[in-house]
Amino acid sequence: MTPPDATLPAATPRPGYGRLLRTPGAWSFLLPGFAARQPFAMLTIGIVLLVQHTTGSYGSAGAVAAVTGVSMAVFAPQGGKLADRFGQRAVLVPGVLLHTASVAALIVLALAGAPLWALFLAAVPTGASVPQIGPMVRSRWAALLGGSPSGSGPGPHSGSGPGSRPRGDASLLPTAAAFESVTDEFTFVIGPVLATALCTGVHPAAGLIAEAVLTLAGGLLFAAQRGTQPKTGRHGDGGSAEPRVSALSVPGVRVLAISFLGIGSVFGGMQVSLTAFSEEIGNPGVNGLLYGVFAAGNMLAGIVCGAVAWKIGPRRRLVVGYAGLTLAASALWAVHSVPLLAGLGLLVGLCIAPALITGYTLVESLVPASARTEAFTWLTGAVALGQAAAVTVAGQLADVHGASAGFLVPLVGTALALVTLIALRSRLAPKASGRVAARGMSHRLPVTVD
Repeated sequence: MTPPDATLPAATPRPGYGRLLRTPGAWSFLLPGFAARQPFAMLTIGIVLLVQHTTGSYGSAGAVAAVTGVSMAVFAPQGGKLADRFGQRAVLVPGVLLHTASVAALIVLALAGAPLWALFLAAVPTGASVPQIGPMVRSRWAALLGGSPSGSGPGPHSGSGPGSRPRGDASLLPTAAAFESVTDEFTFVIGPVLATALCTGVHPAAGLIAEAVLTLAGGLLFAAQRGTQPKTGRHGDGGSAEPRVSALSVPGVRVLAISFLGIGSVFGGMQVSLTAFSEEIGNPGVNGLLYGVFAAGNMLAGIVCGAVAWKIGPRRRLVVGYAGLTLAASALWAVHSVPLLAGLGLLVGLCIAPALITGYTLVESLVPASARTEAFTWLTGAVALGQAAAVTVAGQLADVHGASAGFLVPLVGTALALVTLIALRSRLAPKASGRVAARGMSHRLPVTVD
C-alpha cells in the first residue's frame, strides 16, 4: 500500500507553462486550434460594423449580432454533446462548411439592403454553426492531463492498455485553463483590431469575409488532428465507457453557466459601447485599439493566473473575481476620454481572467470526462448568450442615450452574476473528495478546499 506521504502535492514540481507545453501531443492540437479559433473574435464586431453601415442603426446591428449569439448559445451545447459522443472531427467538418455558407449569405443580404427579418434568418445558422474550438481544445487538455485517454482506450482513467495514452499531470489542469484563457484573449486582441481595420479601411464586409475564410481553413486543419481527440462516449470500441450524462444535469454547471452570462455582458457591452464612443468622438479607428487594450488586460491577467500556485479554493476565487469585475465595471459609464477609457478598460480586462479561468477549472472537478466538451460549450454558450443580450441592450441604449448609457450594461450584468454566485456557491462543491479510483487502484489529486 502506498504511504500517504508519497502522494503529497509538495513532492510534485511547481505547475508552470513550461511543464504544460512539454506535455506529449500538446503541440499537435495547439497550433491548429489557435488558427481555428482566431475568427471567433471577429464575428460579432464584423456583424455590428457591416449592419450598422448598411442600416445606420446600432440597435439593428446589435439585434442581428444578438440573434447570432443566441443561436450559438442554443446550439453550441448540442454540438458539444455530439462531439463527446461521435468525436470532434465528425462535428467540425460539416459545421465549418455550414458556417462559411451562412456568413456568405448574411453578407450578401446585408449589402443588398434586405429587410431586418431576412438578416435575422441568416444570423440563425451563422451562430448555430460557429465551431466550438475553445471547448474542444479544453477537452483535449482534460484528456491529456486528467487521466482520460485519447483515442480508443480501455477506460476513462486508465493509464495503460492498448491504444491508451499515459496519464498526464492533473496538477497542470488550472495552468491549462489559464493558458487557454490567454490564448482566447490573444485572439480578442488581434481579432477585433483586424476586423475593424478591414471594415473601415477596405470594405464594410471585409471583416466578415476574412472571418469566414479563416474559419473554413482553420477548422478543417484542426479537425485533421485526430490523434489527440478525446475518447468518445460510444461503446463500439470494445472497452468500457463512462455512463453518458448531460453536463447540464450537474448543479454546478448550471450555476457556472448563469454566472458566465455576466462575463458575456462585459464582452458584448464593451464591443458596442466602445464602437459607439469612437463614433461619437469622430475617430472610429480607435475602436479596435480600445477593445484590444481591454482584451490585453484579460490576457495579461490570464498569464499571471496560470503561473500562481493558489492557496485559496476555486469557489472563493470565483466570488472574489466577480466582485473585482463588478467594481471595475462600475465606473465605465462616467469616463469620456480615450486615455481614461483605455486605462479603465485595461482594469476591467484584468478582472475577467481570474473569474473565467476559475470557472473552467471547476468543470474538471464537477463533470465526468464523457461530458466535458458539452460542459465547456455550455459555458461558452452562456458567454455568447450574455454577449448577445448585452449587444442588443447596449445598442438600443447607445442609439437613444449615447455610449455612456451602453456602458451600464457590463455593470448590471456582472452585479447580477455576483449575487447569483454568492447565493448558490455551495453547489460548486464537487461531490468527490479528491480521490479518483479506477480499475482497482487509486491516486490522490491535490485538492484545495475553501
